[in-house]
Amino acid sequence: MAGGLRVISRSLKHYKPTTSIFSENSLYPQSNQWIYQTRRTLILESAPSRTVTLHRLPDFDSGIIEVRLERPEVRNAIGKDMLRGLQNTFEAVSKDSSANVLLIRSKVPKVFCAGADLKERKMMSASEVRDFVNTLRATFSFLEVLSIPTIAVIEGAALGGGLEMALSCDLRICGEDAVMGLPETGLAIIPGAGGTQRLPRLVGKAISKELIFTGRKIGGREAVSMGLVNYCVPAGEAHLKALEVARNINEKGPIAIRMAKKAIDEGLEVDKTSALALEEHCYEKTLNTNDRLEALSAFAEKRKPKYTGD
Repeated sequence: MAGGLRVISRSLKHYKPTTSIFSENSLYPQSNQWIYQTRRTLILESAPSRTVTLHRLPDFDSGIIEVRLERPEVRNAIGKDMLRGLQNTFEAVSKDSSANVLLIRSKVPKVFCAGADLKERKMMSASEVRDFVNTLRATFSFLEVLSIPTIAVIEGAALGGGLEMALSCDLRICGEDAVMGLPETGLAIIPGAGGTQRLPRLVGKAISKELIFTGRKIGGREAVSMGLVNYCVPAGEAHLKALEVARNINEKGPIAIRMAKKAIDEGLEVDKTSALALEEHCYEKTLNTNDRLEALSAFAEKRKPKYTGD
């Protein structure tokens, strides 16, 4: 709806829309949209990527989409080609009305993403590095505010930009042999693609400072104990667990899932009165849907509902 939020009750008078939330014409905030499109044109052409592919799962799993990372020679390090691939696939997902859940996983054994491609970066000027990191940050912000749930499937190393990408997802599932960390201070820089902001919001300020100041790497069990990941499973089983979670989500009402994500994410950025008004708005969006009527019919008929997203 153009112009922001339509007032649906008196309680919404407490809510003050900004350009960073309640944007209903896009799948990401209006300000981020402008930044993202600007950054996108700075260094990247639109040629297909060889290192990132998009796969829509078939049959029973229809609605689950996987972004697969495959750059084995550098352990999925993020260079220009991979960044272009991430942008193209995230954009494709944002435009796919049939998508219900997104998984990001590696096809390279024992690594999720090793972070930045330092050999490529060494060849860049300071201004080129700035543009690249700004584009990467905007791309992860785009991922973060996709309207559907996103799950990072972590086996092996998720370091630097790789962990920052996982932090941009709604859920993280890792194997016991996962190794996670933000080692940037050891390279005389800071995590620049959202790590200094997303990690504290997830695990708290003191733990985040210790991990970023020291660059210390942690394993899967420690990550789950501090709330960095949702599940830690035996090594090699993270994808199976992620599929189990994705299938559970995929069975639910698609509109309800989108509205729940919106209410949680955007509600945390405002005061509680405004957040409750936002919740009311999101609830209203689920009322006049065919899926809600289908849910009631299925309950009465003692069968599983068949949701269409309408």
